[in-house]
Amino acid sequence: MFILDLAYTAPLARVDELLDAHVAWLNGQYEAGVFIASGRKEPREGGVILAVGDDRAEIERITATDPFSVNGVCAYRITEFYATKVAPGLDRYRQELPDDRP
Repeated sequence: MFILDLAYTAPLARVDELLDAHVAWLNGQYEAGVFIASGRKEPREGGVILAVGDDRAEIERITATDPFSVNGVCAYRITEFYATKVAPGLDRYRQELPDDRP
């Protein structure tokens, strides 16, 4: 699983110009089953997306297609983690730790 932390790198007026395109892009990722939660930060300096996937490179490719990224109004920080505990109803997102012991 991945936490996508967006930080705006442009004035909010420019971000707002691209907001409809960004929301359409978000909707496409929800339909594809990649995103499971998203929202803006408070104070309004960026946003956070919770994404599922096993391939960091694919998540990086997806974030590069965000109109915010394409137009240079945000920077992404991607954090991968293992969701070993989940709330009731989210069992399909539960993950096992990899067996990386020697």
